[in-house]
Amino acid sequence: MTAPLHETHPSGPGRRLPDTQQGMRRRNLARVMHTVSAEGPLSRAAVASRIGLTRAAVSTLVDELIRSGLLEELGPERPGRVGRPGSALAVSGHGPAGIGAEIGVDHLAVCAVDLRGIVRARAVRHGTNRGRSPQPVLVELTGLVRQVVAEAEREGLWPAGLAVAVPGLVARDARTVVRAPNLDWHDVDLGPLLPPELPLTVDNEANFGSLAELWLGDDTPRDFLHVSAEIGIGGAVVVDGRLLRGTRGFAGELGHVPVRPEGPQCACGGRGCLEQYAGEEAVLRAAGLSPGEDRVALLAELAAQGDQDVRLALRGAGTALGIALTGAVNLLDPQAVVLGGALAALAPWLRPSLERELARRTAGPACAVTVSRLGPEGPLLGAAHSVVRAVLDDPAAVAGRN
Repeated sequence: MTAPLHETHPSGPGRRLPDTQQGMRRRNLARVMHTVSAEGPLSRAAVASRIGLTRAAVSTLVDELIRSGLLEELGPERPGRVGRPGSALAVSGHGPAGIGAEIGVDHLAVCAVDLRGIVRARAVRHGTNRGRSPQPVLVELTGLVRQVVAEAEREGLWPAGLAVAVPGLVARDARTVVRAPNLDWHDVDLGPLLPPELPLTVDNEANFGSLAELWLGDDTPRDFLHVSAEIGIGGAVVVDGRLLRGTRGFAGELGHVPVRPEGPQCACGGRGCLEQYAGEEAVLRAAGLSPGEDRVALLAELAAQGDQDVRLALRGAGTALGIALTGAVNLLDPQAVVLGGALAALAPWLRPSLERELARRTAGPACAVTVSRLGPEGPLLGAAHSVVRAVLDDPAAVAGRN
């Protein structure tokens, strides 16, 4: 069975390869990488059987991937098999790594993920970024990136690229933040302000969170709405295993769907947006709590203890989420709504009112509402894994780059 190629950013090396002899070779290299990544360790013969190529052809491809440091041989397969044992192949624990970064309103985070999907290095800086100009924030982020890259290199890895998750709209050039209301950033090209030696991709944090759910989630369907919350509310739409990006790449801005058109002013310029009722700060206000670090954990703790003000605030947030999601569910008919980010930790108290609104307002049967196991790690992991997936999709593009 041919291993599927996966969603990557349109500007990345995962784009469609040309129908030439060279393009066919590159596609076959990708098929080998995806097969070993998904099912390995495997022998050459097992890979050949799964992708429908001759063993000789697969051996040539495998030798190239081993020379490039993308695959490694683990030694003979387990004893007891009939015939001469083949050498087991696995994705290398050395070689390329995906560097993921996240710019949050109240934190910066960076991690390195190897081709096996294992996080090998991580750095986090807590502190508000709201109202700060982009340059000092990106200087700090660059310092964290270099720290993580240095740690990864000590582990025998090298960075294949950098993907940055941001809480805002990103242009089709995959590096310019058009608008990030909760940071107060407008038309910021991140390219000149980040390490120039690393191929760069920038995308909305909810998009990366949804891709992480698609790639790493437990039995995630191929058609779903992903909703996450930190300071704001992020949304992303996955249709048939691919992100629905929209004409300008801005699809999924659920947080600025009006829930009550005459409601309070939002940072986006509108009124009564979902963020004003279900964002982290809105829930804290409704519960009578002040903003601060680890307030989501505090909300969950107080709700679990039976605090009625907190439970009422979360019930109201769930109602607002249900109202905002109704239009998307009626329009797109997804298999599920997946709650991620801070919503995952608060799901026990949000879901009942959210599900009631969906059941009451949707035209068809009620849509399933599930909870991500990735929680707030989703955007960072999705960013790093997007680089890894790009390597798997086109290993020839990174071979010999280091």
